[in-house]
Amino acid sequence: QVQLVESGGGLVQPGGSLRLSCAASGRTFSSYGMGWFRQAPGKEREFVAAISRSGGYIYYVDSVKGRFTISRDNAKRTVYLQMNDLKPEDTAVYYCNVVVGAGSSWSKAAFASWGQGTQVTVSS
Repeated sequence: QVQLVESGGGLVQPGGSLRLSCAASGRTFSSYGMGWFRQAPGKEREFVAAISRSGGYIYYVDSVKGRFTISRDNAKRTVYLQMNDLKPEDTAVYYCNVVVGAGSSWSKAAFASWGQGTQVTVSS
């Protein structure tokens, strides 16, 4: 089992930046791809970005491409999401999780559970 704890959310003005962190424990962190998801009020949870086990492959959905950067530090068992030029439509609870997939198709690994997430609110 993998335990995940997200942090770094908050209230930011449009155009601002936040850096989210996700600390993992349990199974071998470096063995799995990791991803970020988000759930806006009244909407379904959606995939945002993924990074391969070594960090050599990264994928973003179009809505965040060029603004968000996913990275990982396997020694610290942590994955990050640097978010720049934030927009009101980025407001959501952000979750990290173990992902499986390739190319443009990614999903949460079946064995992984969701953490509590971290709230990001973009508002003036």
